[in-house]
Amino acid sequence: MRQSKLFTKTRKEAPADEVSKNAQLLIQAGFIYKNMAGVYTFLPLGLRVIEKIKDIIRDEMNAIGGQEMYMPSLQDSEIWRQTDRWSDEKVDVWFKTELKAGGEVGLAWTHEEVITDLMRQYVSSYKDLPLFAYHIQTKFRNEMRAKSGIMRTREFWMKDLYSFSATEEQHHKFYEECAQAYKRIFDRIGIGDKTYRTFASGGAFTKFSHEFQTLAEAGEDVVYVNEAKGIAVNEEVLAEADLGELGVTRDELEKRKSIEVGNIFSLGTKFSEALGLTFMDENGAPQPVIMGSYGIGPARAMGTVVDLLADEKGIVWPESIAPFLVHLVVLNNDDEEIRDWADGIYDSLTESGVEVLYDDRDARAGEKFADSDLIGIPYRVIISRKTKAEGKFEVVTRATGDTKLVTEAELSTMFVK
Repeated sequence: MRQSKLFTKTRKEAPADEVSKNAQLLIQAGFIYKNMAGVYTFLPLGLRVIEKIKDIIRDEMNAIGGQEMYMPSLQDSEIWRQTDRWSDEKVDVWFKTELKAGGEVGLAWTHEEVITDLMRQYVSSYKDLPLFAYHIQTKFRNEMRAKSGIMRTREFWMKDLYSFSATEEQHHKFYEECAQAYKRIFDRIGIGDKTYRTFASGGAFTKFSHEFQTLAEAGEDVVYVNEAKGIAVNEEVLAEADLGELGVTRDELEKRKSIEVGNIFSLGTKFSEALGLTFMDENGAPQPVIMGSYGIGPARAMGTVVDLLADEKGIVWPESIAPFLVHLVVLNNDDEEIRDWADGIYDSLTESGVEVLYDDRDARAGEKFADSDLIGIPYRVIISRKTKAEGKFEVVTRATGDTKLVTEAELSTMFVK
C-alpha cells in the first residue's frame, strides 16, 4: 500500500468527543471513523488489524476442534420466548423491529437459542457428540451508554463458540481446552502477560462463569488479583467465591481495574431442555445435551491492545496484528534518484511477501515520522540521501525506539519469515 493512495489521513489532534485512549488514537491515526455513539466504521488500516485478530482466533478455535459457520443476525422471537429471554424486562439490550409482512424480530445479541434450535436437526445420538461450532459475526446490543471507544459499542463483531457434550466429563475437558486456547490467543495478540482467567458472574447466561480480564487503568471492570499466583476474581462475585478453593486469601488479592476481553460459560442443560435438544444415550434413553458458550470480541481485543501498549507518541502494534510489518518512509522524494531507489526497495520487499506501508507522500520529514509513530507499525525503514550515500538503511523498532543501520542485502532478508 502506497500511503499517497490511502484515502484515510491522520489528524493532528485527537477527537474532542472521545474520552477513551483507544478511540482517540484509532480515529486520529485513521483506523476507524465514528458514525455515531457506539457505531464505528473500520477503515482500511483498522480492518487489516481486525482480520488478523480474527485469523488468530480461527487458528486456535480450529486447533481444538471448532467448526466455523455463520448464523443470522435476524432472530425469530418464538425460540427466545421458549427460553424466556425475549421480554425486555428479562433482557434489556434488545434491538427489535416489525416485519412489513407482520411479526416481530430482533437483532441478535447472542446465539444460544439459534444454535440450540439448529442442532436439533443434527444431533440424535451420543455418537454425534461432542461437537463444537463457532462463528464470527455481527452482534447488536442496545447499550444505554455506549462508551470506552470500540470496547463497548452497539454494533460489534463477536466470536461465539458453542459446545455440545453428552457427559459432564466431555464438557469439562473441552471447557479447559478452550480456556487454554484463549490464553494462547491473548499471548499471540500481545496482551497475555496482563490477562487473567477470572472467576465471575454468569449474568444473563448462568450463575457463574470465567472471564478473561486484562489489567488496565482504562478498564471499566474491577478485579481482585494475585499476579504471582495468576488468580483473579471479579469484584461482583468476590463475596460469593470460595477463595480457599481457589488457593488464595482475601489479603493476598489486590484491587485492579481491568478490561474483559473474553468469557467462557458452562450452560448445563438450560437451553437444551427449553428447546428440546436431546440425544439417545448408550442405553437408548433420551438425555438433554450439555452445553457451553465461549466468546471473544475482536474489536474489544483490538481496543485493549491500543489502551495497554500505546505510548506518548501513538499506537504500538505487536507484529502479529499490525496492519503492516514495515513502514517504508522515503525522505527527499523530490530527488528522482532517491524516489526510484525507494520504489525498487518497496517492490523487492512486497515481492518477498513482506507487508509494507510505503510513505511516498510529498511531506516534511517531521510530519512523516510523527505519522509513523502515531500509526504504530512495528518497524520503520528510512530511505534518504544520507542513507543512500552510506549504502545503508535506518531501521527503527517502534516498540523500543532502537535504531540500527543495515545493508540492502541485510534488509532483503530481515523481514522475510
